[in-house]
Amino acid sequence: MVVKKAAIRKKSVKVPEENKVIKPRLKCGFASIVGRPNTGKSTLLNYIVGEKISIVSDVPQTTRKMIRGVYTDHRGQIVFIDTPGWHIGRDHLDRYMNQACVNAIDGVDCIIHAVDSSERVGEEERRIVSRLKNEKIPIIMALNKIDLKGKFIPEYVELWETARGKPVAGMDNFVLLPLSGRDGIQVEQLLASVFSFLPEGPMLYEPDIVTDVPRKQVVADTIREKLFMFTRQELPHSIAVEIEEMRPAKGKTTYIRAVILVERQTQKEIVIGNKGALLKQVGSLARTDLEVLLETKVFLELFVKSRKNWRDDHNLLTDMGYSF
Repeated sequence: MVVKKAAIRKKSVKVPEENKVIKPRLKCGFASIVGRPNTGKSTLLNYIVGEKISIVSDVPQTTRKMIRGVYTDHRGQIVFIDTPGWHIGRDHLDRYMNQACVNAIDGVDCIIHAVDSSERVGEEERRIVSRLKNEKIPIIMALNKIDLKGKFIPEYVELWETARGKPVAGMDNFVLLPLSGRDGIQVEQLLASVFSFLPEGPMLYEPDIVTDVPRKQVVADTIREKLFMFTRQELPHSIAVEIEEMRPAKGKTTYIRAVILVERQTQKEIVIGNKGALLKQVGSLARTDLEVLLETKVFLELFVKSRKNWRDDHNLLTDMGYSF
């Protein structure tokens, strides 16, 4: 006798309620990290995703574009948006960076207001709170750098309480969280708070993705980071890096041609250094990092050009990927 699979009535077997496996509902959404320059936003994001996706320096305005970092675990997925430092602008580039901060809080599920609790409240901080105080979006006040003792935490708490006219404990969807992005102190609590504000939904990225930053931007930022190491006192804000060419070369080597822009001839001489020594050091350090990043050998050519007032050149900034 032939027994057909259809004769095996699995549907008739009832599984007790207590033995049913209930799949957890995943949460997915966006969280913007905003704050004035040098509050440790990029360091915090790098720690969360476990990769260096945003360059880090103690030079203000290191981050110039929005960078998305993706964190995924059993609870779901958080897409973090690291923003340029919110600051008092002077030129087209400054205005772009501040506008990027404003854009980054539009439509997100949660805002992380990162402050440096080891530094006093400044004018830039007051402007940020003035912009955010009427937002209905949940806000987490990340009192960063508590590894430096967090001496000025009361000032930041008072700033928010004055702006909203009520104590922090009485604010809806507002979380006060001391942490350290460098040492990972209370970062897990930050993630738990963000997840609590996210809607249920499917993941936007594959679980192994940590960023969707264009490769050329990462390469340019890596070179700029190395330049900061040697020129941080002289001209960090006057430096830009543009990737003119990036392509596979012979074998497993990637060819990269990068142009370093400065505003004056004297700055060009600083970047090049005595007999090209500084530029060679920058190239060597950048190439080492890029080979790890790109997982290939790298042939890197660096050129330095002087272009007066490039930070105010709207067309050039647009060509470099700054969208106004």
